[in-house]
Amino acid sequence: MPVHSIHDTQPADRWEDAFLSGNGEYGIMVFGHPHRERIVHNHHRYVLPNESLGMRPPAVADRLEQVRDLTLAGERERAQREFSDGRAMAWTQPFHPGHVLHVDAAAGEGPVEHYRRVTDFTTGEVRVTWSDGDREWARRAFVSRTDGVAVVEITGPRIGLAVRLSGELPGRPADVTFTTSAEATGGGEASLAAVGMYPTGPGAAGFVGATRAVVTGGRTVVDGDTVRVEGATRVVLLTRMDRSAPLPRVDALHAGLAELPADYDELLSRHAPVHGELYGRAELDLGGSGSERGLPVGELIARADAKTLDGTLTEALFHSGRYLLLSSSGVLPPRLTGLWLGEWGVAWSGDYTTDANINLQMAGAVLTGMPELIAPYAALIGGQIEDWRTNARTIYGTRGILAPSRTDGEHGLLFHLDDDWPWTMWLAGADWLLYPLYEYWQATGDEDFLARTLAPWLVEAAVFFEDFLLREDGHGHVVLVPSYSPEVGPRNGPGMSGVNATMDLAAARHALTTAADVCTRLDIERAAVGRWRALAKRLPPYRVDDQGALAEWAWPGLETADDHRHISHLHPVWPLHDITPDDTPELAAAAREALLRRGDENMSAHGSLHRALVAARLKDSETAKENVLKIVGRNMVFRSLMTSHNPDLETYNADAAHCLPAVVVEMLLDSRPGVVELLPARPPEWRSGSLRGIATRAGMGVDELTWDVTEGFVRVVLTSPLERDVTLVCRAGAERRQTVHLQPHTPTAVTVRLV
Repeated sequence: MPVHSIHDTQPADRWEDAFLSGNGEYGIMVFGHPHRERIVHNHHRYVLPNESLGMRPPAVADRLEQVRDLTLAGERERAQREFSDGRAMAWTQPFHPGHVLHVDAAAGEGPVEHYRRVTDFTTGEVRVTWSDGDREWARRAFVSRTDGVAVVEITGPRIGLAVRLSGELPGRPADVTFTTSAEATGGGEASLAAVGMYPTGPGAAGFVGATRAVVTGGRTVVDGDTVRVEGATRVVLLTRMDRSAPLPRVDALHAGLAELPADYDELLSRHAPVHGELYGRAELDLGGSGSERGLPVGELIARADAKTLDGTLTEALFHSGRYLLLSSSGVLPPRLTGLWLGEWGVAWSGDYTTDANINLQMAGAVLTGMPELIAPYAALIGGQIEDWRTNARTIYGTRGILAPSRTDGEHGLLFHLDDDWPWTMWLAGADWLLYPLYEYWQATGDEDFLARTLAPWLVEAAVFFEDFLLREDGHGHVVLVPSYSPEVGPRNGPGMSGVNATMDLAAARHALTTAADVCTRLDIERAAVGRWRALAKRLPPYRVDDQGALAEWAWPGLETADDHRHISHLHPVWPLHDITPDDTPELAAAAREALLRRGDENMSAHGSLHRALVAARLKDSETAKENVLKIVGRNMVFRSLMTSHNPDLETYNADAAHCLPAVVVEMLLDSRPGVVELLPARPPEWRSGSLRGIATRAGMGVDELTWDVTEGFVRVVLTSPLERDVTLVCRAGAERRQTVHLQPHTPTAVTVRLV
């Protein structure tokens, strides 16, 4: 059976290789020598205040018609300058780590034998064990979903430790100050605290970590900010974190910790069923042997090469990706680094980059059986929807919503722009960001969520385009002007913006038609539905250039820049299913040509996996495989199975780790309303295997998908909550289609012979 854990026989010398646990609010990173272990504590909402606080979108609505005239006249660079207020680029408030829990051997270093560290995906635990001859030592740690606490247990003979909290992490700004303390509280217990304070100024605040230390069979001595443990058999450390303004409250955290049982197993028994039930819903089996699956994580990673998509490593990345996504989703969806960070000064502020990254990270949440993870994603949007309205009103003078290109999770105002980066002109953001919620509804049929949460936002996305689409071309099509394709302009510059960016075009059509469909279903907005459908029909068609590729701009004279990390113009293929080999074969061929022509630029992880998702939708298994190999075959996987943004472990980043499970699913199973397709882009080396616990956009679950090319069959078990028909498609060998009738809550097995 597949292994739902990773292990290592060597300690992690750096935080990037730390083993990880989290409950969606707190995250811990466990690394270091067993006699000098470090546990970095992170909090999802720790962001460093900066100059972006109080910044608002540029008030340029009164310039819109002039900007449109300039853009249509080809003066795109001047149009960008006019549609700004001359500001310099400002970044979101950067995510930062919290504090470090130091666990040091009081007697210095002794021998270490049989060292092993493990991350157990089923429980969320990180375990470290070793011996020094005849004596055995163990440390266990997890972050509880039920009790909101990070828990560490240390056991061994006559434990002697020095335990303290600190802010000693690389890159910490000098004006972020830390104070630490320790206090004996009686009964073999002690408390520790670490308080970090941001610089004075707007939004000045701080953040705090508090730890309760409970010792069994020994005693504690407080020495300054250090708790010294002598002669113990067990030490339990309970930690909570918070941020507040103007001054953090340590006493409230200590009071809450005092109410918890200081029993690791009891706390784990409350947490593990909740975590394990979510994690355990899906599994991938690609036939790895027991010896392969039992390899230490470093050897498992070393199996990767640039030509073969190793099944055992893929299994591990699938299971780890789901574990990390679950562990970093709770109060918010995952950031660029998930929920973890071991130093200050994170790339791109460690924020939510909304033009590609967050959607790619969330792509597997619903499909791999964790629809609950949509709740924090919806909470992120719901907490900022009023800011999206402000963006639309201030920049374009319209009703509806306009999403920013990035957010730190604290607000959604569009301020990250300058004269060269025209984020004011990216129109697709709201529809793009609402799509994972729409996919959730397709998969779950959650009508209450549709009516109460999603439908009102879909209406606002449609209303924006209704107010925006006022210009026409010579053929009677409405024109998207100004328009922007993230993060690249036309090849024939100057200027990054243009007219009818394909992503904006696809999003406008999808926003208008989806809002009309949903409102018809709910019998609301009756007067608007007809207008939206009519307006969608007036949008221009996609454009195929003279080289047979889907163009990035559906406007004559604007040429596609082919060497770039983003593939925004393939938005109609993934995630929309607007271009498919079945329904639009000529456009699908043009999309594939565009995909093959696009260079890799800097080999960014999000670019490679976005390409893999598009290739899978186009039934191109070889191109999908090649793009996954750009991740696993180019040294982009840390020993925690967290990933990097670029080859050679450059920049800690969760894009690939979280997205890979979705890519695996799309290679093995495609779905849209009324249709489920089996093995659409299966890599040839995956000759047999199984995938279970998968959701579909057709509103039914795939209890299990099993295939064996040698034996010549693929078998699927489908379960639907409603009576319905589904078209089952399999292209392996010769294409076959059949209609399957499903009864409510009745598993239905179908076997297809591979010809």
